[in-house]
Amino acid sequence: MKRATLHALSLLVASALGLSAGLSWSADSLQDVMKKRGLSQQDLLAAAKTYVPTGKRDEFLAFSSGGHSGQVIVYGIPSMRILKYIGVFTPEPWQGYGYDEESKAVLKGGWINGKELTWGDSHHPALSETKGNYDGQFLFINDKANPRIAVIDLRDFETKQIIANPVFMSEHGGAFVTSNTEYVIEASQYAAPLDKKFVPLEEFNDKYRGGMSFWKFDRKKGRIDMGKSFSFELPPYSQDLSDAGKGPSDGWAFTNSFCSERYVGGIERGRPPFEAGCSAKDTDYMHVLNWKIGEKLVAQGKAKTINGHKVIPMNVAITAGALFLIPEPKSPHGVDVTPDGKFIVVSGKLDTHVSVYGWDKIQAAIKARRFEGKDAYGIPILGMRDTLYTQVQVGLGPLHTQFDSEKCVAYTSLYVDSQVAKWDYCKGKVLDKISIHYNIGHLMTMEGDSASPKGHYLVALNKLAIDRFNPVGPLHPQNHQLIDIGNDKMQLIYDMPIGLGEPHYAVAIAADKLKPGIRYKLGTNSRTDSKHPGAVRGGEEKTVKKGKKVTVYGTLIRSHITPEIIDNVNVGDEVTIYLTNLERAQDETHGFTVGGFNIHASVEPGKTVTLKFKADREGVFPYYCTEFCSALHLEMQGYMLVKPKGWKAGKMAKAEAKVYTKADYEKQHKTNLDTQAVIDSVVAYITSVNYKDFPDVVALVDDAFDQLSKTKDVKIKMDAAVKAQDWQNATLWAGQWWQYQVKAADIGLRAKTYLEQHHAKKVK
Repeated sequence: MKRATLHALSLLVASALGLSAGLSWSADSLQDVMKKRGLSQQDLLAAAKTYVPTGKRDEFLAFSSGGHSGQVIVYGIPSMRILKYIGVFTPEPWQGYGYDEESKAVLKGGWINGKELTWGDSHHPALSETKGNYDGQFLFINDKANPRIAVIDLRDFETKQIIANPVFMSEHGGAFVTSNTEYVIEASQYAAPLDKKFVPLEEFNDKYRGGMSFWKFDRKKGRIDMGKSFSFELPPYSQDLSDAGKGPSDGWAFTNSFCSERYVGGIERGRPPFEAGCSAKDTDYMHVLNWKIGEKLVAQGKAKTINGHKVIPMNVAITAGALFLIPEPKSPHGVDVTPDGKFIVVSGKLDTHVSVYGWDKIQAAIKARRFEGKDAYGIPILGMRDTLYTQVQVGLGPLHTQFDSEKCVAYTSLYVDSQVAKWDYCKGKVLDKISIHYNIGHLMTMEGDSASPKGHYLVALNKLAIDRFNPVGPLHPQNHQLIDIGNDKMQLIYDMPIGLGEPHYAVAIAADKLKPGIRYKLGTNSRTDSKHPGAVRGGEEKTVKKGKKVTVYGTLIRSHITPEIIDNVNVGDEVTIYLTNLERAQDETHGFTVGGFNIHASVEPGKTVTLKFKADREGVFPYYCTEFCSALHLEMQGYMLVKPKGWKAGKMAKAEAKVYTKADYEKQHKTNLDTQAVIDSVVAYITSVNYKDFPDVVALVDDAFDQLSKTKDVKIKMDAAVKAQDWQNATLWAGQWWQYQVKAADIGLRAKTYLEQHHAKKVK
């Protein structure tokens, strides 16, 4: 590369990395770094493409399944910075998920037959859609192991609902949504009796079934309405991935299958294993279903009820013209509808092609009743030649396809080749290939399965990392690799280890489509979005004891927990603690735990949570805020005293070791007056500019004045102690006054800095 070109590239990278030309970082020093670290110009260009400077934000957010962790992983693109784990099917301690009563209730909604489940295999996240485009309101994800669907509200990134499928024993073809999120789709995987009763494997063909469920989503409530949901009964093929139609194919849904041989293995019985019998045929079946007809069939009473759930029998769906089959290359994994809804792309892992089916050809064949026969269950089979638009040879092990913003351009993962193929499904030709590391499963482009893909980037979700990262034992992280697809040739620009579970699938959305809240309305139960019955405001805190039940109505605010002492608990009492975070400032989360009782809560501003446990042993139990929230975080503490049976109070000694004098009081009082002068100057600045035009600052100002309002009662108590020459309490109350001042000043200075950085205008 010419020196002038290298110099220009170095300046570009220096600029991207926030390095001023006035600093010692010149082109030469950058070359020194390159030499020492063995970096190429290509490495620097990749770094510049992924670098997000401090204070800046990513263009896209990705939601990845957490696989065996049962969670969802949220990270930014192009930085690939992990932002959050969302607790879904498994407890998540940081957020108190599964440790407070509200989140326990969500997890309990996903129990099956009363069986507590604390593990899940999260697979396929899906974002809510409006007219086929992501709207940023909700996220859905499935649990393959225990067939369940979870609803996550993207206003606060919390799981609100988990439902268990009453007729499936496993599933893989979920979660996917219809184009206006009327339904969340879930297809079964391994066939089983729909009533979940015992049937011997010898009756597999007759009594085992697959299925496809359509869960009615109530967008206003943000919940699935199980009473308005239904399923299609399907043959005992192993249904796999699914997708919903859009545009001309709206109202239809598709799921592919494997093991249409209906083979039952059993090496224990002297038979070849499943993998041999389940890949004997050259083709399997794509299922084509009309869910709008399904709605009508349910309304007409033509569905049967199994385990309280409406199921449309195969013969009913066939008669109504709602169910068809199309041959597809064997062992397919992906079935993906193009952005315009005109084509369905299928990838067969044991084939070298992607098969593109034309929706108009499918409809023409259905209308002309041009079938090549029926399967063993009477389902009409459309001819592959009659419905196929084109096949493109892309490589070994095609698995999953996503789409580009450029018309007709698609990307398919090649599991066996460890590559991504870029190809044109209109012209039927491969445009580019890139090697990844290693054994790619799914892939993700930005909004790539919506009606309006955004292009820019692709993420390869690789099953193996092998030599990519520092060794951490036999269990390796998975590797999400970021690929720049903004040009004709793809460029690999980042390796990202995922050390949480085995992610399977991910979706990415433009970050500006997400509008998450930053605080709750005071006293909110975040899991139900309703007023919490245990919520109290500051000054209303109380502890109520009735028989063997102790109920604490408490609050959290920097830097104390109210009450600070819970001393009316006896051994054997049931303790319920309600906690409300009184903060209004952004990011002022508090946590809470009592040691030894396996409880924890994350209490964001405005939120109220419930912690419940049995005080099953006597003792002294400290409790504290688990989230580092202020300079006096460590002092945000309290004690719960659990008294043994028959305990009686004796003479109490004073706990304080320090004795304060008049001089101590006067010193603290002067500090308070000096602090108030600082506060007054900050308030003068804030009120001199248009701070009301900045909602975040308005919240900070409200919070600061809330802190200062608490000083009124404190100063009254301080003055009373001064009048009585009780310098001990006078000094302590003066110190409490100062604590409120410090918190108010902290908030005010944050608001002042924000206004200065955003160039607030002077008020005339």
